[in-house]
Amino acid sequence: MKHAGPAAVAALEPLLVRIRPLEALRERTPGTFYRRSNAFLHFHEDPAGFFADVKIDGEFQRFRVTDPAEQDALVALVVSLLA
Repeated sequence: MKHAGPAAVAALEPLLVRIRPLEALRERTPGTFYRRSNAFLHFHEDPAGFFADVKIDGEFQRFRVTDPAEQDALVALVVSLLA
Protein backbone atom coordinates (compact mmCIF):
# COMPACT_ATOMS: atom_id res chain seq x y z
CA MET A 1 0.00 0.00 0.00
CA LYS A 2 1.60 3.26 -1.07
CA HIS A 3 1.40 6.69 0.49
CA ALA A 4 -1.25 8.90 -1.04
CA GLY A 5 0.02 10.74 -4.10
CA PRO A 6 -1.15 14.14 -5.33
CA ALA A 7 -4.30 12.79 -7.02
CA ALA A 8 -5.30 10.84 -3.91
CA VAL A 9 -4.67 13.85 -1.67
CA ALA A 10 -6.85 15.92 -4.01
CA ALA A 11 -9.61 13.30 -3.77
CA LEU A 12 -9.36 13.45 0.04
CA GLU A 13 -9.59 17.25 0.11
CA PRO A 14 -13.07 17.34 1.73
CA LEU A 15 -11.67 15.27 4.61
CA LEU A 16 -8.47 17.31 4.85
CA VAL A 17 -10.49 20.53 5.09
CA ARG A 18 -12.03 19.14 8.27
CA ILE A 19 -8.67 18.15 9.78
CA ARG A 20 -6.60 21.23 8.92
CA PRO A 21 -8.31 23.56 11.46
CA LEU A 22 -7.31 21.32 14.38
CA GLU A 23 -4.77 23.52 16.14
CA ALA A 24 -2.74 20.67 17.65
CA LEU A 25 -1.80 19.41 14.18
CA ARG A 26 0.53 20.82 11.53
CA GLU A 27 0.37 19.67 7.92
CA ARG A 28 4.02 19.48 6.87
CA THR A 29 3.29 18.12 3.42
CA PRO A 30 -0.15 17.73 1.83
CA GLY A 31 -1.99 15.00 3.72
CA THR A 32 0.74 14.41 6.33
CA PHE A 33 0.06 15.77 9.80
CA TYR A 34 2.34 16.10 12.79
CA ARG A 35 1.52 16.59 16.45
CA ARG A 36 4.36 18.53 18.00
CA SER A 37 7.40 17.00 16.28
CA ASN A 38 5.92 13.53 15.83
CA ALA A 39 4.17 12.11 12.80
CA PHE A 40 0.51 11.62 13.74
CA LEU A 41 -1.64 11.11 10.64
CA HIS A 42 -1.05 10.31 6.99
CA PHE A 43 -2.91 8.66 4.14
CA HIS A 44 -2.47 5.72 1.77
CA GLU A 45 -4.08 4.78 -1.50
CA ASP A 46 -4.83 1.26 -2.59
CA PRO A 47 -7.12 -0.42 -5.13
CA ALA A 48 -9.36 -1.18 -2.11
CA GLY A 49 -9.72 2.55 -1.37
CA PHE A 50 -8.18 5.22 0.83
CA PHE A 51 -6.75 4.56 4.28
CA ALA A 52 -5.47 6.71 7.13
CA ASP A 53 -2.70 5.78 9.53
CA VAL A 54 -3.21 7.39 12.95
CA LYS A 55 -0.69 7.14 15.76
CA ILE A 56 -2.40 5.72 18.84
CA ASP A 57 -0.34 4.88 21.92
CA GLY A 58 2.88 5.18 19.93
CA GLU A 59 1.82 2.85 17.11
CA PHE A 60 0.20 3.62 13.78
CA GLN A 61 -3.19 2.02 13.28
CA ARG A 62 -4.87 1.93 9.87
CA PHE A 63 -8.45 3.00 9.18
CA ARG A 64 -10.37 2.91 5.92
CA VAL A 65 -11.53 6.43 4.90
CA THR A 66 -13.06 5.91 1.48
CA ASP A 67 -16.68 6.80 2.19
CA PRO A 68 -18.21 9.71 4.15
CA ALA A 69 -19.16 7.60 7.19
CA GLU A 70 -15.58 6.32 7.48
CA GLN A 71 -14.29 9.87 7.17
CA ASP A 72 -16.69 11.05 9.90
CA ALA A 73 -15.40 8.27 12.16
CA LEU A 74 -11.79 9.29 11.48
CA VAL A 75 -12.44 12.95 12.30
CA ALA A 76 -14.19 11.92 15.54
CA LEU A 77 -11.26 9.67 16.46
CA VAL A 78 -8.67 12.35 15.76
CA VAL A 79 -10.59 14.94 17.76
CA SER A 80 -10.89 12.53 20.71
CA LEU A 81 -7.16 11.69 20.59
CA LEU A 82 -6.25 15.38 20.62
CA ALA A 83 -8.57 16.19 23.56
